[in-house]
Amino acid sequence: MTSELARRDWMSLLAKAPAQTLQSLWQATGLDPEFSWLRTPEIGATMVRGRMGGTGAPFNLGEMTVTRCSLQLTSGEVGHAYIQGRDKAKARIAAIIDALMQGPQGENLRATLIARLEAEMLAAKSKRAAKAAATKVDFFTMVRGEDQ
Repeated sequence: MTSELARRDWMSLLAKAPAQTLQSLWQATGLDPEFSWLRTPEIGATMVRGRMGGTGAPFNLGEMTVTRCSLQLTSGEVGHAYIQGRDKAKARIAAIIDALMQGPQGENLRATLIARLEAEMLAAKSKRAAKAAATKVDFFTMVRGEDQ
């Protein structure tokens, strides 16, 4: 991802971030904006679809628990959050950050909170890739015993 994240990118980072990491980064900002709920945090389920090989016909894989909410800051920005699981506090924080990212606080949050989340997610991805690469087996064919 680039340093200039689109809204879908920062919402993806917020949704995928571990709850404890997001909570600690949020507390470090010291922000506590006033807002009103448009949709209080609700827990529900959504159908997850899959494709064989990534290109086959879609099929219903199963249901996944999600929490969603929407809020509006007193300054007018609206924030939304959809997260996996049942963590209402994480959904609230993600929605507040989404709303703040659209206003004058956006650049400050991008440089501090969002950049840190992005760096941590990339580091975790690299660590997983390195762990997977360590198990890679290279197969090769040897020609044995051919008489010429």
